Amino acid sequence: MRIAIIGTGYVGLVSGVCFSELGHHVVCIDKVEDKIKSLNAGEVPIFEPGLDAMIASNVDAGRLSFTTDLAQPVADADVVFIAVGTPSRKSDGHADLSYVFAAAREIANAARGFTVVVTKSTVPVGTGDELERVIAEANPDADIAVVSNPEFLREGAAIDDFMEPDRVVIGMNDERARPLMLEIYKPLDAARHPVLVTSRRTAELTKYAANAFLALKLAYINEIADLCEQVGANVQDVSRGMGLDSRIGQKFLNAGPGYGGSCFPKDTLALVKTAQDHMAPIRLIETIVGINETRKRAMARKVELAVGGDLRGKTVGILGLTFKPDTDDIRESPALAIIQALLDKGARLKAYDPEGMPQARTLLPDLDYRESVDAVSEGADALVIITEWQHFRNLDFAALKQRMNAPVLVDLRNVYNAKDIEAQGFAYYSVGRAD
Repeated sequence: MRIAIIGTGYVGLVSGVCFSELGHHVVCIDKVEDKIKSLNAGEVPIFEPGLDAMIASNVDAGRLSFTTDLAQPVADADVVFIAVGTPSRKSDGHADLSYVFAAAREIANAARGFTVVVTKSTVPVGTGDELERVIAEANPDADIAVVSNPEFLREGAAIDDFMEPDRVVIGMNDERARPLMLEIYKPLDAARHPVLVTSRRTAELTKYAANAFLALKLAYINEIADLCEQVGANVQDVSRGMGLDSRIGQKFLNAGPGYGGSCFPKDTLALVKTAQDHMAPIRLIETIVGINETRKRAMARKVELAVGGDLRGKTVGILGLTFKPDTDDIRESPALAIIQALLDKGARLKAYDPEGMPQARTLLPDLDYRESVDAVSEGADALVIITEWQHFRNLDFAALKQRMNAPVLVDLRNVYNAKDIEAQGFAYYSVGRAD
């Protein structure tokens, strides 16, 4: 199959590379010349384990290329995927679809013959209908079927999620698109990776419903964690006891400082706005949006208590800036809100993250960035683990104790066991456990 991918952000790049790995001929397109130059030079603009090697092998095989020229790849393509950003509009929280519609207009004028145009970007219900209108307006003669094929990729595990998906969801209203879409995913084992073909609006809603439900599980276990601290229970055992129930499952039941990233905050807010617009408010999701935002800043209070109740003049070492490990993405990371809350309380901060500091510097240019755990710990009154990088799971506490002003660890990801850390002479604080 000949595939064009519009957008080389996280979703577009991973999807394009994985499609080529499945054997298709893929051209990834982006307007940012520097990004395309970097990709053509073998430099990957995002951190995703295994992606660089997969890009190199498929470029060498002649199945994958990168360009700023949209016209020819779209004209040659059987299927064109739109994978541009859909950020939340600051004015009202709705998904900003301006990039999607701009791409659709260009596709309408470049397509030749029957072409399937697929939204890989996360878009609200009804976007496919609007895309049909935009395309017809741009080029009444364009022969295009609009399809929804939402992505379900976890940053840090995106290649596995794409190549070994729990399911593939395809939404269409034009049956001419069916054989082309099924051909794209034919290399996957249908018995292990079922393909759900449904209506376009159903597919669009499925993505939002899935992400909102996972966010709901995270917000719920965080609320349970607060209760555990008050009653002397252990949230990790509670989580395990819940997760062993096959109706519930263990995933997304790890208590922490709140969810972040490029999907959950944006998608939950967009679902709330869509539901309100259609006079079918989803009050559960409305509530968890507020819970999550409150929780991030509330974590600063835990740090404050750990250093004696007053952060003014105290030095705090921050371990982790990205919203999760194995990514360089800091979008909506809990670390951002926690850092701001700590600064508001008068703390002096030093921070280290294995991959997230270049992006963090664009949002927090005045933060004191260090290049190692050792440098962050020097003279610190407390260390705070915000992101559970593997690098932070094997800390040398004897050495840290020598460098720190006070041996205090605030573990917001429950990486360690209280007894083990206290045996090292540290005061230890975690989430949802009676430490």
